[in-house]
Amino acid sequence: MKKLEFFFDLSSPYSYLAATQMKPMAARHGAELVWKPMVLGAVFKATGNDMPARVAHKARWMGNDLARWAEHYGVAWRWSSHFPVNAIKAMRLILVDDAKAADVTLAAFSALWADDRDITTPDELSRIAERGGLEPAAALQAIETPAIKDRLRANTDEAIARGAFGAPTMFVGDEMHWGNDRLHFVEAALRRQ
Repeated sequence: MKKLEFFFDLSSPYSYLAATQMKPMAARHGAELVWKPMVLGAVFKATGNDMPARVAHKARWMGNDLARWAEHYGVAWRWSSHFPVNAIKAMRLILVDDAKAADVTLAAFSALWADDRDITTPDELSRIAERGGLEPAAALQAIETPAIKDRLRANTDEAIARGAFGAPTMFVGDEMHWGNDRLHFVEAALRRQ
């Protein structure tokens, strides 16, 4: 079976935009979609990279670019007043139940990048869990367990080992693609697989 692996960090606005396209793309190609949250700060540190928003000219350009992509995809978008955000607990929430990972991911991305909510608070984490089909109290307990923490660390280590340097990073087999603006190449790789 075809497989599409989607490595992302909730704090990445380009990951949000790409995430809105993952389920339809996987469905068009009959591919299994694997949601793999990773800690982008750790990826940057390991690869000597930095977020584009730290470069003033690039940051100004990004605001317009992100709005254009959101309009192109027909999705809600606003720059989060909480950026940069430590999204680690919300990303751990995605790992609580693999069967609900897509719904939890999209709920978290929407909360941050469409509704401008603070995804670091226990109340918002509970809301995301509920919107993603998880039982909030149990999910918030689960994200503090070593098993869930280890899974997020393992995803991050795997992304680095496979060559990721930013987010979003997608793999079709061993073929790596980086960036929301490369989804047409991901789609072509799925057609070939």
